[in-house]
Amino acid sequence: MTSRPAFVCAVALSLGLSGCGYHVAGRADLLPKTVQTIAIQPFGNNTAQHRLAERVPAALTREFIRRTRYQVIPEATQADAVLTGGVVNIYTYPTTFDPVTGRASGVQMIAILQARLTERATGKVLFERPTMEVRQRYEISVDQRAFLDESSPALERVSADVARSLVSAILENF
Repeated sequence: MTSRPAFVCAVALSLGLSGCGYHVAGRADLLPKTVQTIAIQPFGNNTAQHRLAERVPAALTREFIRRTRYQVIPEATQADAVLTGGVVNIYTYPTTFDPVTGRASGVQMIAILQARLTERATGKVLFERPTMEVRQRYEISVDQRAFLDESSPALERVSADVARSLVSAILENF
């Protein structure tokens, strides 16, 4: 049997959460109903590292198709909304070192990106993230004979992280 104070607290909590805008993540869709199609433009790149800027639009396309009702189309002039963005900076630095050789064996990558979703017909900015930081750690083989460059898979993981975060942020307007 539930005690009266516990019951009152549970009811108050449920009423409080229902009135404060609480919702389950990934369930909101706060874009205007007029937006049915989205064009994802190639991302700009302010870095010497071109691979991330090339991968992010494809990852975003996959994420929008997988998680939303929006149709992703290639032509910005035909879309209801246009997603643009860019890679502002990429930092990498060693995080762990092999005690025998002194060479780096782990690297931390930090990517700084920006993104904007604009309603094409009105020019209204529907979503903007001027600074988005994504981190990824990857390993480096210290044996040069068995060297395996792990940076490419790390960039794929960063692209997927960017896509998941941006799509969630756009849908929930965070």
